[in-house]
Amino acid sequence: MDIDTRLLRHFEELAREGNLTRTAKLLFITQPSLTKQIRKLETLMGVRLFSRSRHGMELTPAGAELATRLPELLADWDDLVHRTRGAARDTVRVLRVGFVASAANEDTQSILAEFAGRRPRWRVEMRQTQWSDPTAGLATGDVDVALLRLPFPGQERFRHEVLITEPRWIALPVGHRLAHQREVAFDDVLDEPFVAVPEESGWWRDYWLATEERRGRPVRIGTVARSPDEWLHAVAGGYGISLTPMATASFYQRPDVIYRPLTGVAPSDVGVVWPLNDQPPSAVHDFVESCIAVRAVRAPVLPAGNKGVDLPKSHRN
Repeated sequence: MDIDTRLLRHFEELAREGNLTRTAKLLFITQPSLTKQIRKLETLMGVRLFSRSRHGMELTPAGAELATRLPELLADWDDLVHRTRGAARDTVRVLRVGFVASAANEDTQSILAEFAGRRPRWRVEMRQTQWSDPTAGLATGDVDVALLRLPFPGQERFRHEVLITEPRWIALPVGHRLAHQREVAFDDVLDEPFVAVPEESGWWRDYWLATEERRGRPVRIGTVARSPDEWLHAVAGGYGISLTPMATASFYQRPDVIYRPLTGVAPSDVGVVWPLNDQPPSAVHDFVESCIAVRAVRAPVLPAGNKGVDLPKSHRN
């Protein structure tokens, strides 16, 4: 019997959370998709793993047995994959760096140059993903390290360092009634339609709709965008306005979209994020150190609450 490890991981998450809706958001998938995968796993194993109750999804005795033994199995598998990919990575000398939109803003090239100085024979492969995966491939193991917008769902499962803190602005079509203002108050746009990221991105979607700052006012969704290009077309076409990092004004300019500072919402962070390993691969270690070095040059004082990173020493190739 062959079982996709993804099914096991989704089972493990549901067993931990006990709630389909919450688990689906953490996994960046829809609830029907999660339900289908659990049923597939039950069919493959020939047993029921969950029973529904008023308290949520409860493990059956068979499910409890699997949930008890599964973490060790998956940990061994992850270690095997990590060591195998590490051996290949050291051979081909390529570091895969995930990002969703503007990576680390203007610091990205400085970080890559710093890393090149530490690893002159290595190549960095930048991989952009759609907004449906705020981890930019880190959660699935498609990348080794990522430059991401914080916070994001499942962040506690990774290590991270905050590199940049910047305000959230508002993107408007150039003919919008507030486009002439120097800055926009969030209260003035609460009833406007907004461009949203996909539902499967979990509460990351809510963060970029600033639901906490709405004080109970409902969100009007004008349309959904999965990538920066879709997002720009939606804003320019008048389907909705959108919160966005300040850096977007520099990286995604076009004549029919205008950006304005926004008051009444908290700022956002950009961080370097990597797997929660006791001993990260030496190339990942060097990339993180490169990010920290660039941050130190740009802003010698660490962000509030940041105590630095405790990375193990490594041998460089």
